[in-house]
Amino acid sequence: MKFITLEPEEFRQFADKSPYKSFYQTPEIAELRAQSGWVPYYFGVEDDGKIVAATMLVAKPTFLGKSTFYAPGGPLCDLENTALLSFFIKHLKSYIKSHNGYVLNVDPNYELTERGRDGEKIPNGFNHQKALKNLQKLGFKLTTSTQPKYFFIMEIKNRTPDEILADFKRNTRNHVRKAEKQGVTVRELNREELNIFKQITESTSKRRHFTDKPLSYYESMYDLFSPRGEVKFILAESPDKIPLSAAMFITYGDEVIYLFSGSDEKYMREYNAQYLIQWHMIKYAAENKFKIYNFYGINGLPDPSSKDYGIYDFKKGFTSEQTGRVTELIGAHELPVNQLFFRLHQLLAKLKHH
Repeated sequence: MKFITLEPEEFRQFADKSPYKSFYQTPEIAELRAQSGWVPYYFGVEDDGKIVAATMLVAKPTFLGKSTFYAPGGPLCDLENTALLSFFIKHLKSYIKSHNGYVLNVDPNYELTERGRDGEKIPNGFNHQKALKNLQKLGFKLTTSTQPKYFFIMEIKNRTPDEILADFKRNTRNHVRKAEKQGVTVRELNREELNIFKQITESTSKRRHFTDKPLSYYESMYDLFSPRGEVKFILAESPDKIPLSAAMFITYGDEVIYLFSGSDEKYMREYNAQYLIQWHMIKYAAENKFKIYNFYGINGLPDPSSKDYGIYDFKKGFTSEQTGRVTELIGAHELPVNQLFFRLHQLLAKLKHH
């Protein structure tokens, strides 16, 4: 095996075919990070002339001149292949240490436990505990991340839009039909119209107490992903062109991924426009032969007593027992590369929170 540096397009060719691919592991996200001061790198492992593992890393000085190295959605590697993972991490660690880094953060797009629609473990389902143990043996520790650990997905699997609609919960199907009867229309926004999207997400973020992204973020995502047709900003409007609801989607690999959304509170119950946006993009996914419709993150495993249960319940309504499932990823991990600086950073972080 050989540790190699890759060009962005070489990396893309490998990443696009990887079973662990993630839109976070793309040259576009590397460029997005570069816009806020991160430096991108691309590394791989070659075996018999073939790339068998790779990762995009970004680095930024974050503590006393020392850098954090981060593989968002990576590495793209079989974490249960002990020899391959050990070789890759050993060389990444060595490179990071020699380039003024003190920690490596990863959050692989790697499933841990097979779960059903309600988050229950599937009897005799897959369980990738070996991957977790391999990371721990190499010195990785679980940590927090801005990326979700649990997702809710729907299997498309060559189903037609009519077959998918028939699987919706009755209430969900009724909301879709109600919106259609009331003349709600759905269209794609162009770059010059992203301020409409931003106004809706900003008002929603204030109402629901989460931090919205700046308009510049949405514009950058449009600029980076639209040349490859991999981003869509969708708006639902009333017959008199009042913006009702909007959502952002990434279409990468086998997935349509629902990332951000918002709705005008005044019209939510009257029009149910958010349901029509989902139906519009589910049809798009089916018609364009995507395998998975990814409703993206849910906060932990489904818990009816949780304040965020409604978000999961909304997503679940578009699926049946056979087509919807909770996806549990292996989680975010950090690897101390320079122990002295890592411990000092931890100590100062603790003192800051007291």
